Amino acid sequence: MSTSRKSALVLLAVLAATITTAPPASAYPLPGRVTGDVGVHDPSAVRRADGSYLVAHTGTGISLKTSTDRIAFRTAGSAFPGGASWTSPYTGGSGTLWAPDLSYRDGRYWLYYSASTFGSNRSAIFLATSPTGDAGTWTHRGLVVESSASDNFNAIDPDLVVDDQGRWWLSFGSFWSGIKMVALNPSTGLRSDSSVRSLAGRNGGPIEAPNIVKRGAYYYLFVSFDHCCRGAASTYRVVAGRSTSVTGPYVARDGTALTSGGGTEVLAGQGSVHGTGHQDVLADVDGDVLLYHYYTDSGASRLGINLLSYDSAGWPFLR
Repeated sequence: MSTSRKSALVLLAVLAATITTAPPASAYPLPGRVTGDVGVHDPSAVRRADGSYLVAHTGTGISLKTSTDRIAFRTAGSAFPGGASWTSPYTGGSGTLWAPDLSYRDGRYWLYYSASTFGSNRSAIFLATSPTGDAGTWTHRGLVVESSASDNFNAIDPDLVVDDQGRWWLSFGSFWSGIKMVALNPSTGLRSDSSVRSLAGRNGGPIEAPNIVKRGAYYYLFVSFDHCCRGAASTYRVVAGRSTSVTGPYVARDGTALTSGGGTEVLAGQGSVHGTGHQDVLADVDGDVLLYHYYTDSGASRLGINLLSYDSAGWPFLR
């Protein structure tokens, strides 16, 4: 080998040693483009008959936002601008109501929402309905389920699902013994019996915010693992399991039951996107959409939106 060729090889080796290996490509897409009033926590959304969108989220009297295109959002008041005095025993009178679940059925809008204080399971879930969904048009329909210090569950983070037989169910829960489900009366939206079923748990660890949808042969249960509400230090992430029955058992891709801490990860924080969670699946004209909140580097909560698809084995992924 010539001296010049040896010198060239040495130079290449030196250069290679100084090059830092590029980080691997992200496992998840970044949140899709949204503009306007996108400060949101715990979002839930419906697509209205005129093609516009209504979003409900945690805030004083349940905050509302609207959009005509799923990109530009504007503030649209609150469900209860005059307050919700019936929730005061659970909120300490703060007026802030949490984690609404918004849907449209039988010609009206249905809103399940939570009343509690941080870290307590002295909590309650209430129901309101509206003919239009607009601010100030919501009628209080009553207490759905409550929990106290003597219970092993926490009555927050409601999610309504209607099964293939037309039966109504409400899943809910945060920490304690995990995600629960109760049966509802479709005529009233309130409880129909006293049974409390278990859907998922992490032995008291961080799990909350259930959301159930039926796609194909399966009911999919999406939940949030780990810690919310710590700004940029939040570790929230979205996982899922599935079942052929709305009441479970739900299992992860690897076969682990969600009642044993299982869950297949769908979304997690990355880069300047922190604590992705409190998800809601919206069926839209271009397919399923996952809405969620995340935190910026400054700790502000923001609305995240991505399209949701299912792979050849029927497991959800974002795009």
